[in-house]
Amino acid sequence: MIVAQTVTLAGAAIAPQVVLPPVWSGFQLIPGDSALTSPTGAANAVLLGALLLAVTTAINAIGVRLMSVINSVGVTCELVGVALFCVALFSRAERGPGVVLQTQGIEGHSYLWAFAVSGLMAAYVLVGFDSAGELSEETHNPRRTTPRTILRAVLISGLGGALMLLATLMAAGSVTDGSLGAPALGLPGVLMSRLGDTLGRVFLVDVAIAVTVCTLAIQSAATRMVFSMARDRVLPFADGLAKVNPRTGSPVRASVVVAVVAAAVLLINIGNPALFTTVAGVCIMLLYLAYLMVTLPLLVRRLRGELPAAPGHFGLGRWGVVVNVLAVVWGAAMAVNLGWPRAEVFDPEGGHPYLRWFAPLFLAGALLVGALVYAAQARRPALAPVLEGAA
Repeated sequence: MIVAQTVTLAGAAIAPQVVLPPVWSGFQLIPGDSALTSPTGAANAVLLGALLLAVTTAINAIGVRLMSVINSVGVTCELVGVALFCVALFSRAERGPGVVLQTQGIEGHSYLWAFAVSGLMAAYVLVGFDSAGELSEETHNPRRTTPRTILRAVLISGLGGALMLLATLMAAGSVTDGSLGAPALGLPGVLMSRLGDTLGRVFLVDVAIAVTVCTLAIQSAATRMVFSMARDRVLPFADGLAKVNPRTGSPVRASVVVAVVAAAVLLINIGNPALFTTVAGVCIMLLYLAYLMVTLPLLVRRLRGELPAAPGHFGLGRWGVVVNVLAVVWGAAMAVNLGWPRAEVFDPEGGHPYLRWFAPLFLAGALLVGALVYAAQARRPALAPVLEGAA
């Protein structure tokens, strides 16, 4: 899970390249094409991503109070921005909501697989809700609060995302010229062309705020996971990683380590823009595998009757087994689908055949490193948790 969240952090830090250069050309710090798929755009994405990681690391280091305030402000901006975004584009619609039912002249084939492919969007975006669990030690009554927070996050994200997609499709100048599929021309292009430069840039700034808060949340969750595992002495250099700043109460060292590793993942993209898509797919695949390592053992315990209802705790009641089975099936299917070595996904332009195997090779490498660390830790004598880090 640490590997998955760290790679996901790197993937989130790439996003400013999509929204900031359209706001102001000065954000293209490396002269040249700002498209994410171009060499200069990819290099600039790495630079902006590293700067964003520096900012989020500083916020994490300053303390929980500042992080909480920024997160609250950011979430408010996101919710208000999504609502205004939908109202603005719906008011400038070029076509009705029936656009989602149009076939664009493609006939004679089953739409089952097309529907399945469209479900990949959900696979890419409806993740990260576990961040609420990683921060559960910092809230009141976490056994009730955390599950409800996760459910609200998923429902609001799904509803808001669906409305944004519908509004974009209805307001876009064209849905057949391929521009909606280009990162630099898709959402930014629709906003600029339909709302004008000024209002379009305002919405893109709101998107940039959302990206920053998202990156902050992912880093915070990964940092807490590193800290908690180091506190239990199951990571190398546990004594250092489990330390907290006595003034702010933040695990500064763990936060810096997470940021440095994420920045290193960004650096491998320099000179090879195609790696961005690959890294995005791999990080989501790893998250689904991590979720599967929770949902599958949980299902086994449910079937054995080892999960009695606890008074005052959140529970799914009679739906627990059904939801658990669906979670296992969905997680396994998405992990296989996202990691399957297909040239159409990982190397659509050709020229980098090794990218097809990046996902399984990365997973094998992560498992090997994990096994080595586990073996090294198993040979060490049992030690008590790092009490200083628990403060």
